[in-house]
Amino acid sequence: MKEREYIKKELRILGIDDGPFNKFRDKECLVIATVFRGGHYMDGLLSTKVKVDGIDSTTKLTKIIRKTKHIGQLQCIMIDGIALAGFNVIDIQKLNKKTKLPVIVIIRRKPNFKKIERALRKANKKTWRKKLKLMEKAGKIYKLRLKNKNLYFQTAGISEKQVREIIRISATHAIMPEPIRIAHLIASGVVLGESRGRS
Repeated sequence: MKEREYIKKELRILGIDDGPFNKFRDKECLVIATVFRGGHYMDGLLSTKVKVDGIDSTTKLTKIIRKTKHIGQLQCIMIDGIALAGFNVIDIQKLNKKTKLPVIVIIRRKPNFKKIERALRKANKKTWRKKLKLMEKAGKIYKLRLKNKNLYFQTAGISEKQVREIIRISATHAIMPEPIRIAHLIASGVVLGESRGRS
């Protein structure tokens, strides 16, 4: 997305979030992706599954995005956090390169990397270093004040200025942008039979 390109209020956003899972019992976790026009209308829905604390999230997301009929209309990817299904960390630079779409990671609270490193070590002794490097590779964490609350984000293939505008356009009903908020509600509703948790 070019720096000078005007960002329309109905730009097509792919919002991604995972469903709830039991880390002691479940091997896979449902992932839902909504196709949204800004923060107002949902035009489509995609789904896949990734391994709990696995390493396949980037590959699985790339596959469903490149195969969707909406690919020609999509203008950015928006993800709730850098990881799915626990610590299945997404390589946002690779996702940007493979899909040719800008990637925005939305973060509810500023990460504590010391705590994250300890949790990664505990989750998988073989892959924790690789996953920590992917988190570091994701780049700078920016802060945005929205609806009297702080929200954080990371980017790949798009400027900080453009992301701020996209978040403001798409966060129509809550601090979380609508494409992610609805993906969360759908994912939890499918897995649990009724949507629960933060939305």
